[in-house]
Amino acid sequence: MKMIVGLGNPGKKYENTKHNVGFMAVDILANRHGATFKKHTFEAEVADFFVNGEKILLVKPLTFMNESGRAVGPLMTYFGIYPEELVVIHDDLDLAFGKLRLRQKGSAGGHNGLKSLISHLNSQEFNRIKIGIGRPNGKTVVNHVLSPFSKEEQPEILACVDRAAEAADYFIESNDFIQTMNRFN
Repeated sequence: MKMIVGLGNPGKKYENTKHNVGFMAVDILANRHGATFKKHTFEAEVADFFVNGEKILLVKPLTFMNESGRAVGPLMTYFGIYPEELVVIHDDLDLAFGKLRLRQKGSAGGHNGLKSLISHLNSQEFNRIKIGIGRPNGKTVVNHVLSPFSKEEQPEILACVDRAAEAADYFIESNDFIQTMNRFN
């Protein structure tokens, strides 16, 4: 079994913001695989589908970004997910806009959603697909991550989010995150 988690904030207000690229990527995966999100008892929306007989879970925490671990930790326990079976898709300020980077472990790097996950999982060792949103120009970090993409930014970020979903699909098929990193980094 594998769990692909997209980080973001629930609600229409945050739907197309920079902080929600993780939600966007798992939505693409759900559409590709004909999966439907349903509210789960562990403060998350969960969709599932099968690939080669293996169950794949897509997760969107409903706890808001800063408490993502509160939903993901219990779901991992409930479903018996090991850290190497987890992939977290999230925004990254320190990555150039529209760039993709895959990592197997690392610190939170100031990302509150990752801080929450690390705290609830008691580990920094889980797979990540980072989507670059760049640093703010004249805005505070909070205003930057909670702002929508401009019309000029949309084609590039949508292509990057789609590539993140492709990387997650490749991992699902290959069962090998190092191989996935080599292909998509």
